[in-house]
Amino acid sequence: MKTNNKGKKLIIVGFASIVILFLLYGRYQNPEVFTPSALESIQRIALGFYITIIISFGGIAFGMYKYHKSKVENKGKDILTIIAITTYNSKSRKIFITIFITYGIFFSLVSGTLVYQPEVNFVTHYGATIPSGFIAPCCDGPGYMPKIIIYLTEHVGLQIIPINLTLQIIVSYLVALNASIAINAYAISKKGRGMSSVGAATGLFIACPTCAGTFLSIFIGTASGIGLSVVLTQLQTLFIALSIPILIITPYIMAKKLQNSDGSCKINFKD
Repeated sequence: MKTNNKGKKLIIVGFASIVILFLLYGRYQNPEVFTPSALESIQRIALGFYITIIISFGGIAFGMYKYHKSKVENKGKDILTIIAITTYNSKSRKIFITIFITYGIFFSLVSGTLVYQPEVNFVTHYGATIPSGFIAPCCDGPGYMPKIIIYLTEHVGLQIIPINLTLQIIVSYLVALNASIAINAYAISKKGRGMSSVGAATGLFIACPTCAGTFLSIFIGTASGIGLSVVLTQLQTLFIALSIPILIITPYIMAKKLQNSDGSCKINFKD
């Protein structure tokens, strides 16, 4: 029980730290603050921002591991225990890791974290040194600064934005969790055979919110031209953010299929 509580505290403190970090750094987004004398100090603050956010996510990951493990060891009969048991075996872990990494890479491509611009030469257009990188400390809304810009080649680079990085980690985790539970739930469910095409499409959009956002961008963009590109980008980010509650609720629904009438798990993993 102590391990359980310790895990929950680490998760709460980690997420609270990230929110506070975004809000605090937003105070430095006034261009008037960026005087030559203050620039070096703000650069150090920007570096500290990323060090803190990495530590926060590390604390969240460790907290979730401790909480997950304690649920399995305590062998309770609640839904969270069913989810923990279902995703703790080696097969589910392999599925989780594979989808987490694959979806994370896909997300980075769609969100613009991984940039490929064959028509633009970074050396010619931006005077970049290949390879090189820097932190851009200003100026945008909370969650969008500081950015990390990395030039890998003349046409390939990274643009790391805090809010995108946070969404990428959270959504990739939830998608991987949903997939690892769904595979086990589908294996024992007889209802899967009657899935309609509409149901399949809805399942894709829930399991892959980035795919849905990209679909909307391509469809509307083709119909209405590139004038809506900024709006579409915002809509995609909004769609992904709104999908998070669905990705959180879905595991509870699927876990119900894996729960016996006495609350125990239908699948008895030996691993």
